[in-house]
Amino acid sequence: MGKYFEQTEERTCLAGLEEGGNELIVFNDDVHTFDYVIDCLQTICKLNKEQAVSCTNIIHYKGLCVVRHGSYDVLKPMCIALENKELKAEIR
Repeated sequence: MGKYFEQTEERTCLAGLEEGGNELIVFNDDVHTFDYVIDCLQTICKLNKEQAVSCTNIIHYKGLCVVRHGSYDVLKPMCIALENKELKAEIR
């Protein structure tokens, strides 16, 4: 599928979230379970269950997913918390 489809698919897990200038990206790994990642996205990133499941599927199949948009100051603590849970995340 083309780039447009990927961007549209990624946006589905962000429904209802305010967008800002930065993106919080979570990357796939071969260590953590789907349930673990879903729980982290719900708890740390404040995604609802549907958003967290959608993002986790995208992470698994695409290798990464933008899970939140926002200001650097808002995303930084989330990124640190995800890394403390041993998930690979970064802000772009």
